[in-house]
Amino acid sequence: MAGTRRVKTREERRARRHRRVRGKVHGTSERPRLVIHRSINHVEAQVVDDIAGRTLVGLSTLDSELRARRAELTKTEASHAAGKALAQKARDMGVTQVVFDRGGYVYHGRVKAFAEGAREGGLEF
Repeated sequence: MAGTRRVKTREERRARRHRRVRGKVHGTSERPRLVIHRSINHVEAQVVDDIAGRTLVGLSTLDSELRARRAELTKTEASHAAGKALAQKARDMGVTQVVFDRGGYVYHGRVKAFAEGAREGGLEF
């Protein structure tokens, strides 16, 4: 049938946007990539050196220090706190500048809150 097109799922559309962003965003040892993944309830992020192919530091709202406070925080507030915590861990490893890979997600809500928390924590991007 000509003209029939399968509707893409939300995840397929996000993956396509992420591939497009990854074509432009690369992490180096001097300026690694800060990549974020957002699920329904949690946010995960990693600082990655793409040239060496290794993760320098990672954090999630499932981590013990954030999980203890999770009941009293909204998801957006937890994302902001996770951004600050990741920035602190990255700074402890000597990373101060990163490139932000939003993972195909819209820069809004929890993704934006995470980025602002990371900036407040001392990361530059």
